[in-house]
Amino acid sequence: MKRMPLRWFGAIAASLALVQPTLAADYPSRSIEWVVPYPAGGGTDIVARVLSDTMSKSLGQPIVVANKPGAATAIGASHTARAKPDGYTIMSADTATLAANPFLYSKLTYDPAEDFTEIGLTVRFPLILAVNPKVPANNLEEFLAWAKDQPDGVNYGTPGAGSPHHLATELFRLRTGLDLVHVPYRGAAPAVQDVLSGQIPFMFIDSAGGQQHLAAGTLRGIGVASAERLDSFPDIPTLSEQGVADFEAYAWQGLVAPKGVPEAVVERLNKDLREALADPAVVERFTAMGLEITPSSPAEMTAYSKAEREKWGEVIRESKITLE
Repeated sequence: MKRMPLRWFGAIAASLALVQPTLAADYPSRSIEWVVPYPAGGGTDIVARVLSDTMSKSLGQPIVVANKPGAATAIGASHTARAKPDGYTIMSADTATLAANPFLYSKLTYDPAEDFTEIGLTVRFPLILAVNPKVPANNLEEFLAWAKDQPDGVNYGTPGAGSPHHLATELFRLRTGLDLVHVPYRGAAPAVQDVLSGQIPFMFIDSAGGQQHLAAGTLRGIGVASAERLDSFPDIPTLSEQGVADFEAYAWQGLVAPKGVPEAVVERLNKDLREALADPAVVERFTAMGLEITPSSPAEMTAYSKAEREKWGEVIRESKITLE
């Protein structure tokens, strides 16, 4: 076999260098798959469909939402991580996908720090400590006094083990020293229903799932897990201002693609994502759902995800939470 002349290597390298910019300039030239790692109809699914509908108009191509639920988002995450890095597969990634799962599972089918290209943050669901109205507490001081007086501890509900609601309550337990017993449900709806009926006394509820109940008084808000009070419930003080120092927890999400997507494609997607998040109709819809809109650059999302991994990894280790 004859050796390839050295000058050919230079020509090939130059040709390959031209491929990515050419592909990026033509992007998008066909439909895009938007993976949602949850069933249809939930909060993440609604957010993805609202944003994809708006972005498809500016991108000039259809965006098809594909629900791939299961394994605390790992099924959808693995599918996305193994897709071709050309910008035609993107995914809604959240607290579980990028921050909690690597500490909850001994074996994970993807690497949240290495397998994705961050596009940008989208929204976050504020969390609120809410109680059944029969609980004799109107603020955190009264709630702590009541909880400490329960001889067998206090049950709390969550949409599932490892969910942001679960992690927020474990952080709350670590900060307050309360004796709390986790009761995991299959989704937020049955957990909320049991707080409403009094089967369990409290839970950290997200703004989307709890807004109507808090407004109607069928649930009582004790404290907000955000850094500041919520515009939708200005009378509910934050947990921080009630004495739980620097307490902050959200169910947050953003948009990712497989590792290696061309920079120009990332920039295009980030631009269209930001424009969609600023669209008046989108803002109105998300505000009505009690969501906080959190546009960001790809670099800002990368930094935020890293900080959240460090924060919740410590909580998971201290609480000895494991899932298989």
